[in-house]
Amino acid sequence: MKNQIIYEDFSLYVEKEESEIPWLKIFTKEPYKELGDVPVGLRRKLWETYDLIEYEMQHYYHPDKINMASFANILPRVHIHVMARFKEDSYFPQTVWGEKQREADLNLPNEDEFHKRVFNALTQKHN
Repeated sequence: MKNQIIYEDFSLYVEKEESEIPWLKIFTKEPYKELGDVPVGLRRKLWETYDLIEYEMQHYYHPDKINMASFANILPRVHIHVMARFKEDSYFPQTVWGEKQREADLNLPNEDEFHKRVFNALTQKHN
């Protein structure tokens, strides 16, 4: 199953990761291997995109923590994970790639509305 694209323009795109928690990933369209390979202007745009997603995630979901990750070992290209974490999620306080701690029963607001907010914020910022 292909992940849902939330936002896309000429230089980057944001997609939803299937998960029990709100989780978006930011990709550069050009498959740069390391962040230092990304041109400065696009690197700035990546961080602006991250900032907007983090802001919308905090204000929509009110999580206990926002996690950011960029390992790129399995998929060796620049991409940034942005995840809303809750003390009641299945893995907290461990990473979502760690050992499951419990069965979660999260009652989160509608994610389609969150995706619209992210799309609108990014469209306004980058256009």
